[in-house]
Order: sequence, then C-alpha cells, then structure tokens
Amino acid sequence: MPRNSYSVQRIRTLAEIKRRSASSRPSVPSPVVAAPQRDASTSKPTLGVLVRGLRRRNNWTLKEMSQRTGIPFSTLSKVENDRLTLSYDKLQQLAERLGLKMSEFFAETDSDDAAQSVLARRSIGSADNAVRVTTANYDYYYLCTEMRKKRMVPILTHIRAHSLGEFGQLVKHSGEEWGYVLEGRVVVHTEFYDPITLDVGQMIYLDSGMGHAYVVADGFEEALIIGSCSSAHEDQMSELITAHSEDQTEIRPPVTAPVVRRAAKLRAS
Repeated sequence: MPRNSYSVQRIRTLAEIKRRSASSRPSVPSPVVAAPQRDASTSKPTLGVLVRGLRRRNNWTLKEMSQRTGIPFSTLSKVENDRLTLSYDKLQQLAERLGLKMSEFFAETDSDDAAQSVLARRSIGSADNAVRVTTANYDYYYLCTEMRKKRMVPILTHIRAHSLGEFGQLVKHSGEEWGYVLEGRVVVHTEFYDPITLDVGQMIYLDSGMGHAYVVADGFEEALIIGSCSSAHEDQMSELITAHSEDQTEIRPPVTAPVVRRAAKLRAS
C-alpha cells in the first residue's frame, strides 16, 4: 500500500475511534440557570401593610379604626403609608383595643393588594348633589359622594386665599392629585418647587404628600378649579377633610341650585 494511502486510512481510523468514544460517554446536561431568590427580609410586610390589612379585613374605615383603638386618624393614616411607626406602648394599645394578641397582629397574611374583580360601579355627579366643605382658604364641592370606598375623589374647588401668607401652612396628605383651572388664574405653591402660575385651560399633577397650596393670582378676586385626589385609602375623603382640621373646617349639606350657580360665577356664596 502506498505511504499516502496508509496515512489517510490511519487518520480515518483514529477519527472513528474518537467518534465512538465520545458517543459512549454519558451526556452532560447544560447548566440550569436558577430563578433569583427573593430576599426574605424584603418580602416581609411593613407595619403599615399589617395595619391596613387588619383594617380592610374588618371592613373598617380609618375613622372607625381610630375610634376603636383610640389612636388619632392622622397617625393611623401615616402608619399605613409607612411615614410613621408606632411605639411598643401604642402597638400594645392597638392590639388590646381590638382584642388581639401581639403575636396575632404580627402574623403574616396574604397581601390585600391582589387584583380584584371588576365591580362595574358608576356614579353621576353634579354640584347640585355635592357635599360642600368650607375652610378658610377653599370651598370644596365633593362629587359622587354616595359611592363609598372609591380610590379617586373628584372635587370642584373654589379658591379664596390670595397669598401664601394668607393661606398659612402648606397642606399634605397621602396619594396624588391633579387640578384643572376653569376660571380665574391660580398660583400653585409646593414644598420643593418654585411657585407656578396656571391660566384657564392649564392643569397640574402632583404628589399630594408634598406640601402644597393653591392661591388666587394677582388681578383676580377668586378662582375655580376641578380635579381629583387618589389614594390607596378607601376613606380618602375623610383624610382630605382631616388634612384641613386646623383650618376651621365646616361640613355643610349638599348645596342648592342657587348656590351652585353663584359658585360657578365665582361669587362667594
């Protein structure tokens, strides 16, 4: 056999041996990439989640829970939003007033924030059946008040204050809000931004937890805006009223048609 033919045959034989050897070895599976593990410390509910879950399971409003526990409404609201914690004495008071052991209160439960089924609710509102809340700076007309536990509160607001000095301390509460100018001109003061002036047809969207105030701009006697406040709280309207508790808040029954017409024309009613 020629030398070249022998070399080729040898190469073919070695390749066949190598192939058979490889096929006889057990196959090694590809490494499986494990799903990232959740840090147990980050999955534990906060005090706010526990308080809110307890309240929702019992179908209590913040006001009702405040009455049952003796803890102020505003304090419970801040706790639920993780903006405030409670001392051990206060936690004991909360548990005892509700007939719970501390271990029962801190027992982990399934999240209450799971997706809910469509409720198919609706409400038709007008200034005629609005609930009027009068403060030193605003006349609020709360719309669609017959619908309870809603996540968004529509409000028609008649603004009277003309300066931040006249307005007083900035207001803050949980959630977010927007306002659209219907009449007049409005200056919006906020805790972290320079004042901004809004004309008719302009709007602002802001974090309600940031101190804020709406005042009438120079050259106008009054202003009218429409907007809404949203929050995870079912009892958002009560929280909004409480935010003005130091502002001599007065709640009045639904307004009558003549008052609505005067408000729409930006006259003090």
